[in-house]
This record gives sequence, C-alpha cells and structure tokens, in this order.
Amino acid sequence: MISISIIHVKVTKSLLGSKSSHYAAQKHKNNNDLLSACVYICSMSKNKINRIDKGLEVVDINTQGMGVAKSAEGIVYFISKVVPGDVVDVTVYKKKRGYFEAQPLKFIKESPHRVEAVCAHFGVCGGCKWQHFSYAAQLDSKEKGVLRNLKDIGKVEIETVLPIAGADPHSYYRNKMEFSFSNRRWLTTEEIQSEELIERNGLGFHKPNMWDKVVDINQCHLQPEPSNGIRNAIRTYALENKLDFFDPVAQSGFLRTLMIRNTMAGEFMVLLQFFKEDKAQRIGLLDWIGKQFPQITSLLYCINGKGNDSLYDQEIICHSGQDFITEQLGALTFKITAKSFYQTNPKQALTLYTIAKEFAALESTDTVYDLYTGTGTIALFLAPHCKKIIGIESVADAIKAAAENAKNNGIENAVFEVGDMKNSFNADFIQRHGKARVVITDPPRNGMHPDVVQQLLDLAPERIVYVSCNSATQARDIEMMKNDYAVLKSQAVDMFPQTHHVENVVLLQRKANHAS
Repeated sequence: MISISIIHVKVTKSLLGSKSSHYAAQKHKNNNDLLSACVYICSMSKNKINRIDKGLEVVDINTQGMGVAKSAEGIVYFISKVVPGDVVDVTVYKKKRGYFEAQPLKFIKESPHRVEAVCAHFGVCGGCKWQHFSYAAQLDSKEKGVLRNLKDIGKVEIETVLPIAGADPHSYYRNKMEFSFSNRRWLTTEEIQSEELIERNGLGFHKPNMWDKVVDINQCHLQPEPSNGIRNAIRTYALENKLDFFDPVAQSGFLRTLMIRNTMAGEFMVLLQFFKEDKAQRIGLLDWIGKQFPQITSLLYCINGKGNDSLYDQEIICHSGQDFITEQLGALTFKITAKSFYQTNPKQALTLYTIAKEFAALESTDTVYDLYTGTGTIALFLAPHCKKIIGIESVADAIKAAAENAKNNGIENAVFEVGDMKNSFNADFIQRHGKARVVITDPPRNGMHPDVVQQLLDLAPERIVYVSCNSATQARDIEMMKNDYAVLKSQAVDMFPQTHHVENVVLLQRKANHAS
C-alpha cells in the first residue's frame, strides 16, 4: 500500500509543475486528501506530453492571448507568453485536436512588438491577455481580424476601410468592475509548498476554468481610483473583523460580491452582495465604507441567497446617497442604476456613436429604426438629427430606462418598444411606425436571427448601419444581404485595450438595381 508520505512528496514536489496538479493540490489541500489529489492528476494526464520543438516563429495571437506558430511540417502551436514576431524554442505540454499547447523554453529572437506587462496579475487572473503586446500592434491585429472576417466569412468587397479608432487611455478606462469574495483563494506554487499558515480568503476575479477559485487582486489597471483603494480597504476590514467570505462550493458565507461603477465626472457607485442577512455586520461594514470613502455617490447592497450572483432579479437597497450615478454622453445625460447596461468604456462609446451617426447621414425628415436598442443610448444620440427614431429591445427594464432617459433629456421624437426581435420586428411593427429610410442594428455577440435579416431585406431601407462586437457574426449576417446591399464603409473601434475584443461599424447601402 502506498504511504501518505510518499503521496505527499509526489504531489508537492514532482507534480506541481503542471497546471492540473497545481489545481489538484489546491483542491485537496484543506482536507489533506492527497490520494484523491493523485488520482485527479492521473485522470488529467492523458493528453499531457513532454517534448521540445525549436525555432518556431510566432505569426499571430489568438483570443486567449497565446501566440500562434506553425512548424515546417504543418503542426500548429498555441504558445503562452509570446507575441507575433518572436522566434522561440518551446516545451510542448499538451496535445489538443488540431494543435499543441506549449510554453517558451528559450527566446531565439524577441519581437519588436513585445512590451513588459505592467500588471502583477498578468497571465493569472485571465483578463488583459494582450498586455505584453504593444498597443500599436494590438490595433493592427484587431483591424486585420475584422477585415479578414468580412472578406472570408462575409465574402464582400469594402469600398472604404477607415483606420481603426484607437482608445486613449489604454488603461483605467472601464466604468464598471465586479469582484468576488471567496474562501478558496487561488494559491501560487510557492504558497502551496510553504509550511506557513496561508490566508485562504480573497477578493478578486475568478480563475479561468476554475469556477471555485478566486485570484486575489491587489492592483487592477482597468478602473480609475479609488477603485483599487475601495476594494483593498473592504478586504482588509473583512479580514480584520473576521467576516465570512463566500464558499462557492458549500454555498455559504456572508460576503458574496462587490461591484464598483464610476462616471467620467468622478461619481462612484458601490454595491455589496451579501449571501445572507446579518444586520449588525452589514451596517458596520457599510457605515465604515461611507466614512472611509466620502466620494462614493451611491452606496447600495442586496441580500442574494440564490444559486448565482446575477442582479437582474434582486432587490437593490440604498444604504446611503442616491440609488444612481449620472454619466454624460455628448450633450446627453444618462441615469445609471445598479442594473443598467451602459458601455463600459464611456469615452470610446462617444467615438463609436459618432461614427454610427456619420455613417447614417441622417436627414431631418428620416424615420429611423434602432434594433437591439438596449437602454436607448444610440437612439437618443441620433434623435436630434431625424424626424423620428424607434428603438426595440427584448429587455423590459432596458426599455423603461430608455424612456426615462428620453424624458430626462427632453427628447420627444424617440419611441421605445419591448419585444423579441425575431417576432416583434415584423410587418405590424412597420405599419405602426412607418417605413424607415435608415436602420441602426447593434445585436449581441451571436448576431441577428435569420428572420430579422429577412425582415430587413423585406423592409429594404436605403441604409443599414451595423454595429457589432463580433465581426464574425456581423460578416455572416452581411453575407446574407450582399445581393441587395453594398458595403460602403467599415471602421473598427477599440473599446477594450489589452484584450482581443473590438467593435466594428459597417455601412450598407442598398444597390440601385434592388431599389424598391
């Protein structure tokens, strides 16, 4: 029979080099079930390999932030911590269908596009995966990716491609961050091997592919201060006052999540989710936060004991201040609540909507449809430039917010309707509101339903401005319309520096031989 001491040696020394053993050791550290850890490691090892390949040139970077290389034999490699232009020797550690996963062993040549990642959590927390890639090269890669999708998937020719609209600044640009409390903090290899008592509570982001682990964050470079100060102070208070951090496996604890929202004018909203009510502890924490950070405009909480931490069905309670913050978009003012959708890069949102307005080339007599209107930001931004604009959206709370924002901004020519797009955007809708000369569409990542595309073709507007956060599904939809519409313009907008995400705006013009 294998002794526990032998298993301990194998888990903590021989096997800690791999990601699966790292996870297994963490998973079984609390209950010292080291035999289970070894069984888990063995079950994960069937795709593990150990080989060295040399002289690979990295030619691309994927959505996971891994460099892409191809050997002379045609083998594809996804390599961590490299960027296009690097030439490396690699250690291959996993075989997947169609490619190998590898890590750099030696840099033969470093890419001119390589930069030093500024974040101490880079490569661990799962965010900002392109931090080691120069910003100019990020923009180039995003623009090429969009155009490749439009040409390869959409099979269309683009008359004018405008340069990608880069973001400034490249960091501290987000106006919303969500953090999770957990009593199962992700541990480094050094912490696992340490004989010292390790603090297991943490406040941060979920570790990719490990739903029950949270990476404790000290400094995030995405949201302006005092975001880091607020988060770190709350964690310190919770530890010092022995408040229970959430246990995602046992579904127990007190502190669940923290959301911080801000505006460009410097207003801050803080929302704490508690898994259960403890009035004394709740009031003590919230009062302390308010005193430490008087710049918080809106201090909110909710008690959420359900199986997930989504807010849409929760009662949000205002502890102090007001229950909203206010953002400015050009001449418009938007009231943002805890549940409101609003573009997370507000400065670039203005750039995006300005491009959409220029592409639309609206006339004062135009009737305009805004499909997938959300909270009506694009519709309200365009309303002063047309006769009437009608927004449609499936989320009732979003439509309520859109109507309220229209009223608050004194806009009377914007109308909003609740409806599932594929069912509600139909002949009756057109009959009620009149035929639109221009249609704006900004669907979710999965693009437009084929029925919506067909209804657009039946409507036959003169112009369609298609805003998308996924150029692959955008290209797929445009391919279905290419017989009737020409692609006049395309312009990418970088809303999320240091990531692969990019928005794209396309102008479709109805072809003369298909005029209605």
